[in-house]
Amino acid sequence: MAALATTITVLGAVALFEPVNGYQVRRELLSWQMDQWAQIKPGSIYSMLSTLTRDGYVVRHDIVDDGREVAVYTTSPAGQTRLRQLLCQALSQVEPLSPLPFHVAVMLDSLLPRADVVTCLTRRLEALRLLSRDLQLKLDVMQQNNTSPPHVHDVVDLSLRLVATDEAWLIEHLARVQRGDFAFA
Repeated sequence: MAALATTITVLGAVALFEPVNGYQVRRELLSWQMDQWAQIKPGSIYSMLSTLTRDGYVVRHDIVDDGREVAVYTTSPAGQTRLRQLLCQALSQVEPLSPLPFHVAVMLDSLLPRADVVTCLTRRLEALRLLSRDLQLKLDVMQQNNTSPPHVHDVVDLSLRLVATDEAWLIEHLARVQRGDFAFA
């Protein structure tokens, strides 16, 4: 999941600020404290830029600036398509033990049209509700059968509460998106 978050972050930063060089991407992401909360280190930014260039998602333009050569990046049409796919995937899918791609996607969802964000978040809400029902069922069975150790019961209960918190936040956020509180592409 860390690779997915790094891909979305770096590709999204290029799309937001293009044309942009690696240092500018690094400086911007560090200002967002991505190195702390998302564990995206400066070295992984440059590595991801190389990977995205190799895969055809960004285009590297070597220019001369004040007598020195600088690599500047822009997103390719394939990169724009890939970014939309990755953002929607991260906004829609529920990974309770790895929420980082979702957090990064919310941070960059302004690159998508509002209707796409609403669709993706609605899918996520449905997935959270299914997961909540599944966890509640497991918890009920564990309590009825009394075959699981108490700490296992508590971990399932914790998971259920985390999903409930995620769902409550998402309902509020989705309402704000639908109300027009944020700007989108």
